[in-house]
Amino acid sequence: MYEVINKERLHEIIYSMWIEAPEVASSVQPGQFIILMIKEKGERIPLTVADFDREKGLIRIVFQIAGKTSEELSILKAGDKLFSFIGPLGKETEIENYGKVITVGGGTGIACIHPITRALKEAGNEVISIIGARSKELIIMEKEIKKVSSELVVTTDDGSYGRKGFVTQVLKELLDKDKSIKKVWTIGPPIMMRVTCETTKPYPVETIVSLNSIMVDGTGMCGSCRVTIGGESKFVCTDGPEFDGQLVDWTEFSNRLSRYKGSEKKSWDLYHEHTHTCNCGRGAN
Repeated sequence: MYEVINKERLHEIIYSMWIEAPEVASSVQPGQFIILMIKEKGERIPLTVADFDREKGLIRIVFQIAGKTSEELSILKAGDKLFSFIGPLGKETEIENYGKVITVGGGTGIACIHPITRALKEAGNEVISIIGARSKELIIMEKEIKKVSSELVVTTDDGSYGRKGFVTQVLKELLDKDKSIKKVWTIGPPIMMRVTCETTKPYPVETIVSLNSIMVDGTGMCGSCRVTIGGESKFVCTDGPEFDGQLVDWTEFSNRLSRYKGSEKKSWDLYHEHTHTCNCGRGAN
């Protein structure tokens, strides 16, 4: 069993948890993910690792309530235990000293980009980080990102914090004025990653995305996470989760993500009908 050591509410629907998982913490690398189960007959959900502490044997996950299982996860408190916590899964980020690079995070993708940004900085890169969200209260892990970046730019769609506008506007400005930028990593909502790739396409920079496909087993057996990359079928769980963003079939990817929306909503509605969820149990512990 995997114990919840610490829980923090970052926003009304966004939570951070540190989970005791020594075996995972001992070998996890930036860019990799885990799959957890809250209970034996529960759903398996994949989450990219937001941080890790090898010495203490801890893994940090950050998630947003998007359905029944993530809501059940949000109710857990320090001392509660997960039934299963499997990882590390997927391929790690290719970290080298490229020179000057940019990392772009949106929404909960800000948490996912954190260990990658840190590793790039530790490898000697000059790392410019851009993080964004719809409004100020949705900006998460700003201090952590700033600590591991050479420069940080924060944007909000509504202008309530940082620069008003989208992360892609800042990205384009940087690429226009600085030809020494070698590579871009972006993690966030699919539409944000897609637009980021459209923004970088005219420039001689490689753009890496981390895809959040629907998964079941996480070992390449079920095929649920299949995506088309450069005209070839790939599995996000074993071939990714990182890919060259310019090669992703974004239309197919978005369509596959929405395949089970109806069933997911039905499950969530039934959960609310039969369970009273008290917000008082969701605070930081």
